[in-house]
Amino acid sequence: DIYCQKPISVDVTEGHAMLAAARKYQRVVQVGTQRRSTPHLIDAIEQVIKPGKLGKIGLVEIYCYYHMRAKENPPDSAPPEQLDYEMWTGPAPMRPFNALTHPRRWRAFMEYGNGIMGDMCIHMLDMVRWMLNLGWPTEVSSNGGILIDKASKANISDTQTATFSFPEFPVVWTHRTYGHPPDPKYPWGATIYGEKGTLKASVMSFDYTPMDKNEQPIHREVKMELEEYPIDKVEKDLEKHVAPAIRGHMKDLLRCIETRKYPVADIEQGYISTASCILANHSLTLGRSLKWDAAKNQVVGDAEANKLLTREYRKPWVHPKAS
Repeated sequence: DIYCQKPISVDVTEGHAMLAAARKYQRVVQVGTQRRSTPHLIDAIEQVIKPGKLGKIGLVEIYCYYHMRAKENPPDSAPPEQLDYEMWTGPAPMRPFNALTHPRRWRAFMEYGNGIMGDMCIHMLDMVRWMLNLGWPTEVSSNGGILIDKASKANISDTQTATFSFPEFPVVWTHRTYGHPPDPKYPWGATIYGEKGTLKASVMSFDYTPMDKNEQPIHREVKMELEEYPIDKVEKDLEKHVAPAIRGHMKDLLRCIETRKYPVADIEQGYISTASCILANHSLTLGRSLKWDAAKNQVVGDAEANKLLTREYRKPWVHPKAS
């Protein structure tokens, strides 16, 4: 059984192969989209969404306004002697070593990942899919690019919007790595718009604002567990506000290893959220909207887009396929 970080794959075909393997071998696979185990977000479902306080939902916005894109521009160089750069690169395209590359700033390069879509959007898209019981989008469109910081070696977009069209309503993503967030309390989160009220949700809190002025708003902060787990107070580099979600996520995985049930962030949910974000990047690259056939795991009527679903591997690595 496996705990897998998000995004589960670098391309759509990888993710589909992982899902197929998990089902074939009857493995429990939990994906690291921990918002599904975040206590105050579970409260938001129970206190706001399930009671129908939002009424009919017409639009969801998800967003990230962190200035997280690498701005440095160091020269390419030889890799450190202790780093096997060939093996580190693996099946990804080979590019000159750069100080941004290792150990963490590899996220600056599309050769190794899927940019902010695959890093931050997947968390929020997965969160609202879980909170609102959404499946696959039927169409994905995106635009943006490197519009501001053209000097950095980073080649991921600094500006991007994406619309995920679900049968129920659209979910619209925005990220930009400059300027101020519209709401400083919610620099990374979701806003769910209903006819009866609005719900804002993030890692740190949620706020429900009703349209009816006679109804009380609801505010909840992240639930720390510092007294229940005193080690959280001293654990080096621990993000204390995330610890309860991680702990809940791990407990859920352990329960499912025993019961053989699907975990809260099952591999299928990870595949849907991952593939949806990757499709947004393909839409941006191709400059057109992509209609998705979830039953066939392919873009409808677009051979060029379908070729992008499988990223070419460097030899001797062999790309997995669903079987």
